[in-house]
Amino acid sequence: MKYLEEFGNPEPAKRLLDEIHAVTTRAWSLMEVCGGQTHSIIRHGIDQLLPDGIELIHGPGCPVCVTPLEVIDRALAIAARPDVVFCSFGDMLRVPGSGQDLFSVKSAGGDVRVVYSPLDALKIARQNPEKEVVFFGIGFETTAPANAMAVYQAKRLGVRNFSLLVSHVLVPPAIAAVMESPTCRVQAFLAAGHVCSVMGTSEYPPLAQRYEVPIVITGFEPLDILEGIRRTVIQLESGRHEVENAYPRAVRDEGNAPAVAMLRDVFEVTDRTWRGIGAIPLSGWRLAETYGAFDAERRFDVSGIRTQESSLCRSGEVLQGQIKPQECAAFGKECTPRKPLGATMVSSEGACAAYYTHRRLELVDAT
Repeated sequence: MKYLEEFGNPEPAKRLLDEIHAVTTRAWSLMEVCGGQTHSIIRHGIDQLLPDGIELIHGPGCPVCVTPLEVIDRALAIAARPDVVFCSFGDMLRVPGSGQDLFSVKSAGGDVRVVYSPLDALKIARQNPEKEVVFFGIGFETTAPANAMAVYQAKRLGVRNFSLLVSHVLVPPAIAAVMESPTCRVQAFLAAGHVCSVMGTSEYPPLAQRYEVPIVITGFEPLDILEGIRRTVIQLESGRHEVENAYPRAVRDEGNAPAVAMLRDVFEVTDRTWRGIGAIPLSGWRLAETYGAFDAERRFDVSGIRTQESSLCRSGEVLQGQIKPQECAAFGKECTPRKPLGATMVSSEGACAAYYTHRRLELVDAT
């Protein structure tokens, strides 16, 4: 509660905004990588308080949103099996696959359970040895250590009826993919503080140098974001492109060494497809061969699944920062949180959900 009060204080927020206005002499486009930052920006109206020339582009850092459609369809196929208990975080249950979602599977009789930790799923597996228990392991570097620990513990304890459906993706390759897109307008990044709290900062200086973009590691409260924007604009105005840590209360350069060691033991880097974006080389993790027995894709025959995205949904363009959510014709009409066409409308970190929840469509229509 202390940080919620201190880092939402309007007086220092006004001072930071005054500094941003004072230093800005031209237009700049900044991408906040993380969907949690997007929600904070929209909820507090930060983007509307900035100088007219400062544009915040919403990035692909929503783990639910970028989980590929084929993985969602594999999850649906596995969850529908009568011998399976399928465990997931709650934000995955309404993410649409090609024809249904996990809520639909649950309502049709599938044993789909919401858990708060992958270790909860491991506990269910130990309590139900006659069932196959699968945990849906998605997300960026932030959630991966806990998923790795669950697999590590399953192997150590000899729990053979537990497996992980893995769809982990990595932030640095996504930044590179954004910068190499022919439609890229991004001139600087607000990097995700929670990712860096795990992995540290060492992966970012090469990106800043290669693409000549400032990268400022930023938190999620209003003052965190404003301080990140202030530092980023100062770098842009002075022609610098460096990595700065504006979130030192949570991020150290070396990261979390035990968590990184666990990740390197359990996972190995692989190519990944990102929903709405496409394939990005070496942009994700899969289970290492020594833990291959716990890979749900190997354990269940879910190959050959054909996928089909909605023809109305433009969430891929939203994830790449090419359009704002309200620029999609289906936004708030055919696509709502109750009946989403894409994951960006249903995820708690999705840009479309942020605009819908905080009534940004009404503000746009009123202008």
